[in-house]
Amino acid sequence: MTDTRAPLRLVFGIHLHQPVGNFDSVLRDHVRDVYLPLLRQLERRPLGRVMLHVSGPLLEWCEAHAHDVLDHVGRLVADGQVELLLAGMYEPILCAWPAADRIEQVAWMRDTLTRLFGACGDGLWLTERVWEPDLPRDLAAAGVRYVLVDDRHFLVSGFPRHALHQPWRTECDGHGVGVLAIDERLRYLIPFRPATEFGAYCRALHDAGRPLCVFADDGEKFGGWPGTHEWVYARGWFDAFCDELDALRADGTVTVCGGADAMDAVPCAGLAYLPTASYREMEAWALPAPGARRLQALEAELGPDRLAGPDGAFVRGGHWRNFLAKYAEANRLHKKTRALSALCRSRGDPRDARRAIGRAQCNDASWHGVFGGLYLPHLRHAVWSQLALAEGILRRGESLAAECVDTDDDGDVEVAVHAASFAAIVAPNRGGALVELTHFAQARNLADTLTRRLEAYHEPPLPRGSPDHAPAARDPGTEGTPSIHELEGMQSAPELPPVDLADRALGVVVAIGPAVDASAYARAAYVPVASWARTRCSYEVDVVDDRLRVACRAPGFGVVWEFDAMGTVSAEWTWEASGLPADARVAIELSLAHGADVRAPDADDVWHYDIETLARSERGLAPVLQGRAIVAVFRASAGVGRVRCNGAGRARVT
Repeated sequence: MTDTRAPLRLVFGIHLHQPVGNFDSVLRDHVRDVYLPLLRQLERRPLGRVMLHVSGPLLEWCEAHAHDVLDHVGRLVADGQVELLLAGMYEPILCAWPAADRIEQVAWMRDTLTRLFGACGDGLWLTERVWEPDLPRDLAAAGVRYVLVDDRHFLVSGFPRHALHQPWRTECDGHGVGVLAIDERLRYLIPFRPATEFGAYCRALHDAGRPLCVFADDGEKFGGWPGTHEWVYARGWFDAFCDELDALRADGTVTVCGGADAMDAVPCAGLAYLPTASYREMEAWALPAPGARRLQALEAELGPDRLAGPDGAFVRGGHWRNFLAKYAEANRLHKKTRALSALCRSRGDPRDARRAIGRAQCNDASWHGVFGGLYLPHLRHAVWSQLALAEGILRRGESLAAECVDTDDDGDVEVAVHAASFAAIVAPNRGGALVELTHFAQARNLADTLTRRLEAYHEPPLPRGSPDHAPAARDPGTEGTPSIHELEGMQSAPELPPVDLADRALGVVVAIGPAVDASAYARAAYVPVASWARTRCSYEVDVVDDRLRVACRAPGFGVVWEFDAMGTVSAEWTWEASGLPADARVAIELSLAHGADVRAPDADDVWHYDIETLARSERGLAPVLQGRAIVAVFRASAGVGRVRCNGAGRARVT
């Protein structure tokens, strides 16, 4: 009997991205090992009309360094083999930014694609698939017709999995967009499992009468992730995949189409309202370390069968914005960028400042999961560099001034100091520490270090309940290659790394006993006699001659910061010596992301050590140098300590 059922429409999408500030060497390696092999394969063995998103930072780099990548994309577009996807130009988490910024980011991407390739679709690749319910309003305003999200966004709302093989529609304030659900099963099959498993899955969907399935995921998994280049190309996975797809098309099981074609051909299933959500792993990464461990334990207790069923969707972690609460460094980046965006619009939106702010909205430096992200200093430094460029433009000609405002939205007021050459933030609720010191000409924030924290992955991994994450020994020649999330489950530290006793900043002050030496201090292997790191101080701001002073005071403790117009900073700390043991010492620590001229001539000793974190990446756990700590040590009986820092000068310590 002839099968009269319509073929399953397979939407196949690829997302290519590199963050703002990534090393040229990394991009060159990816061009060689991932992007060119993948694009050449698509030309040699056409899959049909596929979706392609190339992020703005990668497009800009390719314009400068890799025209052959753009040439291949242009040919695929001209031949009708590629539907180009929109996104925020600089790969922002769209929901993290104001509506005007969201819309402008999408407009920049549309203009860039049209300029480079003469074509642009109206579907949107949603960065990290981070969704919030108000997005449809701004996506519609940006001219987006449909958006790709994970099937998980529907499943956590109670939708049955079988209902997700059709387009849906959602809206906010009467402004709607179509929604295509990315099939998680396909994300783990492609390219990690043998192509025959992909074929079996498609045949099962076709036999069940499903009209549509959607694959869309990182192109870096086709050669950039560990083990994938050999598996995909040298061991022939891609050719086997093309052969399997040809067989599926030949027997009428599958036809490949773009997202726009699917929206036209497959009837809309109806209205859906989606909650704040992202993909499964992102939600787990967003949890604090204790919560992440509890989630792992719960998954292990429930077991893979329960989690693979309809109940599994309701076992979930946090949301992307929780990274801003989990990491103060990410929050400062976010709030600084948001504040400068508002300042830019209030000052006529100068083009160069606006573009720099747009680049600073790149998501990668603001969170941490299986990729280094926030833990990679060069990514954070690149964002701070863009912010310095923007603020330098916006504050041209300004004299020294200060604003008392809650800069990080944590409920406490900070003192934001700025002039034409620099910006700084004093945090009275943190013992008067300096949490930002950005020099515009050098395009760097001296305080951009990272606190050493205990992460969930530092501890031995618990058994994972989900079958998608279960580590398994594989023979790459026959059984596929582990996904990056399977590798994640195999990682743990041989020993727990040092954990800081307080968040890092410039001017964290503690009293220590006589037995604490430089080594113990660097390892945070001591108990302070006293600590003012979290002391809540009152504050006063005044201008004396050509200098601005911020005085923070609490009972028995105080610090006065003094700034000149060029951003040279000096500080004097005082403490009540009678309240401390006679043999105690007071350590004043400056955590520096970059070299600076630091002077503490009255100190009894000056210690220094590397600030090193143990971070996870797709390659495993590795130490990452975050900066250099300078610790001026004074006798507690002195009752006073002074430090001067010139971030625009030569790097030295005296």
